[in-house]
Amino acid sequence: MSKPLFIFEMANNHMGNVEHGVALIRAIRESCQGFDFDFGFKLQYRNLDTFIHSSFKGRDDVKYVKRFEETRLQPEQMQKLVAEMKANGFKAICTPFDEESVDLIEAHGIEIIKIASCSFTDWPLLERIARSDKPVVASTAGARREDIDKVVSFMLHRGKDLTIMHCVAEYPTPDDHLHLARIKTLRQQYAGVRIGYSTHEDPDLMEPIMLAVAQGATVFEKHVGLPTDQYGINNYSANPEQVRRWLAAAARALAMLGDGEDDAVSETEQASLRSLRRGVFATRPVAAGEALTADNVSFAFPPVEGQLTANEWSKYVRYTAKTPIAADAPVMAADLEPVNLRDKVQKAVEAVKALFKRGKIVVPGRSELEISHHYGMEHFHEYGLTMVTVVNREYCKKLIVMLPGQTHPEQYHHKKEETFIVLYGEMTIWLDDEERQAQAGDVITVQRGVRHRFHSRNGVVFEEISSTHYVDDSYYTDERISANQDRKTRLTYWM
Repeated sequence: MSKPLFIFEMANNHMGNVEHGVALIRAIRESCQGFDFDFGFKLQYRNLDTFIHSSFKGRDDVKYVKRFEETRLQPEQMQKLVAEMKANGFKAICTPFDEESVDLIEAHGIEIIKIASCSFTDWPLLERIARSDKPVVASTAGARREDIDKVVSFMLHRGKDLTIMHCVAEYPTPDDHLHLARIKTLRQQYAGVRIGYSTHEDPDLMEPIMLAVAQGATVFEKHVGLPTDQYGINNYSANPEQVRRWLAAAARALAMLGDGEDDAVSETEQASLRSLRRGVFATRPVAAGEALTADNVSFAFPPVEGQLTANEWSKYVRYTAKTPIAADAPVMAADLEPVNLRDKVQKAVEAVKALFKRGKIVVPGRSELEISHHYGMEHFHEYGLTMVTVVNREYCKKLIVMLPGQTHPEQYHHKKEETFIVLYGEMTIWLDDEERQAQAGDVITVQRGVRHRFHSRNGVVFEEISSTHYVDDSYYTDERISANQDRKTRLTYWM
């Protein structure tokens, strides 16, 4: 179902009168005009000759026996209502309360079978329903988690198209008994199963349908009735005017939710946000071909149309002036040649993940990824490495990755002693200029003060076990590296 499905439950509100049932269907059809939803109308079938025990037939003191017998319709009358539903564009839906009624559903060409909450674990009935070729919608009022597990498993193992409906069997349901958060719980517990909401609250209340939409329900059911001089309706069935307001509330909730896309930003919103940002201004004359840096620009409010903003200034984007820029002038985006390094970061992450996968290396969840690009991200595939810090306490463990062709520049530590265990691939390591070859299974210890550098021709993953790592304890023999404050990129959500 690509659109939300709204099911209107007639139950016995036809009052045993086919003409009244037809009038109800047509009235609800008018209520649905203008809404881009799918709609269904639902009957209830009972073979009263066998459904009611012989000792209870004709009893006025049993409420439901009296109600069912007073509103009894013959199969041909039910079929007229089914035909009317279809003629008005509704999907024909029916709840059977006994096995014989499933036979009648099939004979009448009804499209969807609905299981009532009271029948949720009626296994003889479920067995018969499962043998039909109809999609199944099942209400879960009063059902325990283990019962829902059993029914969902039973239906899915038989290839049924299944919808599970959150429902509360109180008529009408008080606000504090609606338990609408259960819709989200059902969605989490039964991934891949459509989840809906069968309502019994006061039909004047519109908040429950909006909350149900927000919780992710996509199928909705409500009892409906048509009050006339001859027939009244109960206090949990909606009249046509209430149905229209109910649908309008659902449509409004869906509009408020949007489509969930991260980039769902209107032009009005974009313009409003941009007008409040700081623009980039030249602090001195900038020549054509000169790179923009923190030394020759500043950020100030307000920006002018087309000006580069502080939000677009990043260590991952390099800007070069295409034309001269005067001192104090706004830096216009059209006058710049940008080079975006963020794509290089993403490609590096994908390459690291691929190497972990090839080496069958298990990486702990939520581990921070640290990319070292000693001479800039543009030279990462020549100089650099990537590390995952697993733990850093009195002891430290890291996973270190070098991509094919990478070299890690020479460094040493005063505080930290470390041991490398090669897990996958090969590398060359120099310890105080002494060259060593290492491959999977090799163990190499680097003592404090020992200069070391690495190179891998085909890629390597190795484990570093060490004493505590300190951020100020890496000393590079190339002083340009220590002077580069942007030589690290750290990512938490990268797996």
